[in-house]
This record gives sequence, structure tokens and C-alpha cells, in this order.
Amino acid sequence: MTTHTFTPASTGISPAAYGTGDLARTARTTGLLYLAFFITGILGFMVVRSQLFVDGDPEGTLSNLRDNEALARVGIALELGIVLTQALTAVWFYRLFRDVDSFAAGALAAFGLINAAAILGSAALLATALEVSGDTSLAVSGGTAATAQLLWTVSGSLWEVAGVFFGLWLIPMGWLALRSGWLPRPLGWLLIVGGVGYLLSAFVGAVLSDGDIVAQMLTIPASIGEVWIVGYLVLVGSRAHGESPPGS
Repeated sequence: MTTHTFTPASTGISPAAYGTGDLARTARTTGLLYLAFFITGILGFMVVRSQLFVDGDPEGTLSNLRDNEALARVGIALELGIVLTQALTAVWFYRLFRDVDSFAAGALAAFGLINAAAILGSAALLATALEVSGDTSLAVSGGTAATAQLLWTVSGSLWEVAGVFFGLWLIPMGWLALRSGWLPRPLGWLLIVGGVGYLLSAFVGAVLSDGDIVAQMLTIPASIGEVWIVGYLVLVGSRAHGESPPGS
């Protein structure tokens, strides 16, 4: 397979903006950070959480926390990993796209950092729940199990409402993919559609008590777009002959 690389001349961006090979390195670093964000998100939210939190069963959740303390601590570490990798990915996306459209690149970084801050709050709640499970004096009225369950439920709610900013970060990402000409145009449109879907999923989850399936379906385009852009940045780089950004 022929490997394509980013070249300033192929994008209409001044060579002064990037040294030889700088753009390629920035693109691949961004892709690797996004890959780390993707992996920590899957392991932390989808794998570890499902093994510890029992919806509707506070005693079950408390028992899991006490019997699997090491796993619970791994879950907290993974949430912190999500925060770290998303924050770094947001900063590197800004570095990658700032000369294409500084406003859109800044918006992408800002939305990503806000989403990371929401997950940081989730990590704090999980850490507190673990502390409560080992120290009953920290429990509020209702008991230790109810307190731990409440903290985990609020953590999950933070993930749900943070979907607003996750959707918002995908929209400028798609716009920048289109404007730069460095990435396939279908990918840019897919990211925009995925971002809108994520935004809608957050509102569907808030408005409809039984809207989980609909909300999950709305996030499918975003998941496909994320896998695509991560793979493209890491393995391919960019098209050999990108289009110049409009107005460049």
C-alpha cells in the first residue's frame, strides 16, 4: 500500500506554517492520541463500568465495589486516562488545523476540553463511591449502598449530558476535514452527521424515559467516523493531492 503524507504545498497552507514533515508528524500524533482516547473510553465506560455498576440494584453495586476494589481503581484510572487523552487530542487537533480555520480549530479544542472536564467530574464521583464503600461513615441517609449507587448514577448522567459537547467537537472536526482537503470528503460529512447525531442523542436521552435504543442508534455515525479518522491519521496521513482550503 502506498503511504501518502501531508505536504503544505498540497493544501494551500504556507510552507512557513509547517516545516518539512511537521504536518505529517502532527497528524500522526493526533491520530495516536485519538486512538488512546478511543481505547481508554471503551475499556473504562463499556467494559469496567458494566462489571461494577448494577442498574437498579444498589446492594449489587456495593458488593462489586467491595469484592473488586482493584478493578474499581482501574476504572477510575481509565476515566482519568480518558480525560488526559481527550485533552491532549483536542490540543493536537488545534495544532493540526489552526492554519486551516483558527476559529473552527479553537472551537474543536474548546468543546473537547469541556467534555474532558465533564469526565473528570465523573472520575471524582467514582473515586468517592469507592471511598464510601470502604467507609460507612461517609454514607448519607439511605445507607452505604444507596450512596454508592447514587454516585455511580450521577457519574453515568455526566457521561450522557457530556454528549452535547462530544457532538459539538465532532462538527468542527468534520468541517475542518472538508475545508483542509487533507482527508476524504465523505469522512468530513460523516463526522458532521455524527456530531449532530450525538447532540440529538443527548436530548433524546433527557426527554424520553425509554429512548435508550434511539439514542444509541443516533451515535452510530459518530462511532464509524471516529474509527475512520483515527485509522486515516495513523495509517495513511492524508491524500497525496489535497484540495486547497477555500479562500486560501
